[in-house]
Amino acid sequence: MEIEIKFRVDFEETKRKLESLGASFVGEELQEDVYFYLPLPKLLRVRNIENLGKAYLTYKEIKDPGRNEEFDELEVEVSDFDTTVEILRRLGFDKDVVVKKRRLIYRFNGFTFELNDVEGLGGFLDIEVVSENVEDAKKKIWEVAEVLGLNEEDVEPRLYRELVKGVYGP
Repeated sequence: MEIEIKFRVDFEETKRKLESLGASFVGEELQEDVYFYLPLPKLLRVRNIENLGKAYLTYKEIKDPGRNEEFDELEVEVSDFDTTVEILRRLGFDKDVVVKKRRLIYRFNGFTFELNDVEGLGGFLDIEVVSENVEDAKKKIWEVAEVLGLNEEDVEPRLYRELVKGVYGP
C-alpha cells in the first residue's frame, strides 16, 4: 500500500532542505494529469510526463477518505496519452479536471519525496513510503517531516483534483 502525506511548502526552501538532508535527486517530471469523474474514494487519471515522453493510466482507491494518506493503486504505462484519454472519453468517462505540475523526485532511506510546483496552487511535498504496516509508515513519515521542519499545520489533506476545482476553497 502507498502511504503518503502531503504538505504545503515553499518549493525552493524545501528543495534546499532535501538536498542538505542528503536525499538523492532522481529526476524532474513535467506532468499533466487528466482526471475523469468518478465518485470518491475512487480516482481515475491519465498522466502525461511531457519531458520524458511517457504516459500512465492510474486507478486509485482512497482507503482513508478525508485524510487521503492511504491508497490502493494500480498503474500501467500506456503508449499514447491522447489516445488513452480519448478511449476513456468514448467509454463514457467525463473529464473532471486537469492538474499540471513540475515535480522533482528525491529518495532517502526508503522514502520517496515528490516536490511539486502545481500550476495555480504553489509548492507541495509528498512524503511517500510503500508498506503494509500503515501506522509504522506514518510514524516514519512524521519523523522525517519533523527533520524537514514540517508539522501538522503544514499538512494538506485535499487532493490536487479538489484543490484545482476549488471544492473546499483556498
